[in-house]
Amino acid sequence: NVNQPPQQNSPAPQELDHQDSSSSTLTCEICIEPVTLPNTKFNNNNLCTHPFCTDCIIKYIQVKLQDNVSDIKCPALDCHHTLDPLSCRPKITHQLFDKWCDVLCDSAVLGLDRVYCPNRECSALVINRCGGGSKLKRCVCPNCKKPFCFRCKVPWHAGYKCKEIEEIRDQNDIAFGVLSERKKWKRCPKCRHCVELVKGCNSVKCR
Repeated sequence: NVNQPPQQNSPAPQELDHQDSSSSTLTCEICIEPVTLPNTKFNNNNLCTHPFCTDCIIKYIQVKLQDNVSDIKCPALDCHHTLDPLSCRPKITHQLFDKWCDVLCDSAVLGLDRVYCPNRECSALVINRCGGGSKLKRCVCPNCKKPFCFRCKVPWHAGYKCKEIEEIRDQNDIAFGVLSERKKWKRCPKCRHCVELVKGCNSVKCR
């Protein structure tokens, strides 16, 4: 039998981690100030482990969002990781997180044809997912259910062409346009008076 020397009692791994985390210090790479408390060190969802204090990261995010930057990169030099919004959420305010979400949504639809509903009580974002934005005209807002012209970005100008919309100033003209569209009246290409087809072929002679 071989007698083994008595081993000294060593702390548990959990105790070592707790001692290291409580006694460790780091220097923030932004403000160059020492950070001693573990809960002030920023964690980017374990994507990168650069030492930043939480206050500096919050200010960094605020500046980027003011410039409408949605894909916020890690401020460390030579780091190409992106800051994770969900990991930042517990550290930033609700208003700043909502602003971040809005900028992310705007950047997601940046390459798509889009328009805000011209109804002042609605102003919902309407996206053209079908393509052909130059040919798209009459649309119905999915939020307020009111029609509008996708090309002119104004309420639907029934009975009028897009180039004539600037001449419409009176509500009676708009009401007459709605009536002419419902009655399927057509405008003479020369005098622009409305013409109704009562019977016969589609060839109509304007008076």
